[in-house]
Amino acid sequence: MDDMDTRDTRDTRETGGPGHPAGAPALGLVTIGQAPRADLRPDAEPLLPGVRLVEHGALDAERFDGDAEAATRRLLAPEEGEAPLVSRLRDGRSVLLGHGAIVPRITDAVARAERDGAAATLLLCTGRFPAVRARRPLLFAEPLVQQAVAATVGTDPVGIVCPHPDQAEDVSRRWAELLPGRVQAATADPYGPTERVLDDIAAAARALADRGSSWLVLDCIGYTEQMRTAALRAAGRPVLLARAIAVRMAAEVVAASA
Repeated sequence: MDDMDTRDTRDTRETGGPGHPAGAPALGLVTIGQAPRADLRPDAEPLLPGVRLVEHGALDAERFDGDAEAATRRLLAPEEGEAPLVSRLRDGRSVLLGHGAIVPRITDAVARAERDGAAATLLLCTGRFPAVRARRPLLFAEPLVQQAVAATVGTDPVGIVCPHPDQAEDVSRRWAELLPGRVQAATADPYGPTERVLDDIAAAARALADRGSSWLVLDCIGYTEQMRTAALRAAGRPVLLARAIAVRMAAEVVAASA
């Protein structure tokens, strides 16, 4: 990482709502991409009053500029036939990742969050991961989101929106293992230009509603409250947002651990 990257990560590592008190409990936010997640803070901070946010990314030390970018993307890419993980870089672009490459980097990012005082850490990805070493509570977004959705929708048919076409089959299977009702998936990338993203999410939501889904789930931490609103208006169905569910649950754990 060059000097500018190091400075950027250090200066924006700790965030939080305006005026959070000294000594306030801290929640670690670990992205499988790069921190800070500027797209997440506007939605997360209102749900975390009085909580400091300590941000670290699994890819904070990776180079995505100049001649290094192609080699970095190859190093981190999913194996052939593997459903990819998708996350956000610091500059707003997206990256496709494989589990084998990313898990050791997640472990390091969790350790950094804990060293910075996190009472608990939330992994900002709804993919499925093996155990990760942690000294304090480590929350995985996928089970938080899935169990909350299952408790809400009952036997109703559910439409899942995920970021990448190569994820759709895997996402459908994992949700179908949990939900008794019919599950179907559509894709819309949350990391493109805002106007295009909103149109794509609206189209995916409308298609799922037309195919009979009673509930929709935006199943990626990259989907925002603005995107939820676009899906709701397009589909006329209730829309559950993965990032909101995961952050609300994390706030409860921080309160319990403080």
